[in-house]
Amino acid sequence: MTSQATEGAVFVGIDVSQSQLDVAVHAAAGVQSFANDFAGIRDLVAWLTPLQPARVAMEATSNYHIQVLASLVAADIPAVAVNPRQVRDFAKSTGQLAKTDRLDAHVLACYAARIQPPVRELADEPTRELQALVTRRDQLVQMRAEEKTRLHTAPAGVQKDIRSHIAWLDKQIAKLDHDIDDRIRKDPRWSAVYDVIVSVPGVGRVTAIFLIAFFSELGRINRQQAAKLAGVAPLNCDSGKWRGRRCIFGGRAPVRSCLYMAAVSAIRCNPVMKPLHQRLKAAGKPPKVALVAVMHKLLTILNAMVRDLKSWAPPTAVAP
Repeated sequence: MTSQATEGAVFVGIDVSQSQLDVAVHAAAGVQSFANDFAGIRDLVAWLTPLQPARVAMEATSNYHIQVLASLVAADIPAVAVNPRQVRDFAKSTGQLAKTDRLDAHVLACYAARIQPPVRELADEPTRELQALVTRRDQLVQMRAEEKTRLHTAPAGVQKDIRSHIAWLDKQIAKLDHDIDDRIRKDPRWSAVYDVIVSVPGVGRVTAIFLIAFFSELGRINRQQAAKLAGVAPLNCDSGKWRGRRCIFGGRAPVRSCLYMAAVSAIRCNPVMKPLHQRLKAAGKPPKVALVAVMHKLLTILNAMVRDLKSWAPPTAVAP
């Protein structure tokens, strides 16, 4: 974190909505507005380029920011999408309680100047397309689960319609599965990583596709960074003499969710995770704490395996 803006540097905040981009420069009055479409983003890039900003900050708002961010990065403008909750907390800390698009643009510019969030690697176009497919598949799977729940309590008159919808969802999910698998198999790197991940007992196809789509850093960062990015790193909650229970939060929700499901499976069949989980339970650890520890250990192993592109090897027995 930087306590004050670099002397002479330009910091910009962009409030992104579905149809409009409101742009503010730190310590400058007024807001520039551009349409959130191809022509508007082109004009935004042309307007920003001469300013040579040190940082451009925008909130990660649904998918409306993705094309803006990609265009700025492609133009060598240091842009970053930041967590909306962190920006809102920053605004409150400065006494800015009101909220409008124009005010938010100024708050983002101030956030960029004071915090100077690091610019992260932007996913390339094939990865963004894979993320969209995996996200859509997850949405349809959730829809199917909801429809199956409704089927149990629905009147006879609508059960036929629900069954028809479930059958349609089955076909769409199967179609997406085929498309996802085809894209992964056609990419040598993705294919190699996929084979490494699914070689781990308890880790299946869905976990592999989520990690490939949403955790491209896997194998390229250390285990502490991986745990923090995935949101499975226990964080301290201490104050003075009081020592609170460490907990996890933040990180990438899709990654954390798939690791949770993999851990639930791994504690049943994985020769490393099962005894780890049993030891933690025997030591009196709460069930959720034990499961998070398994998630953490599983991620550490996966990170090392993907780094070396080595498939799972059963642990060797230690001679007495």
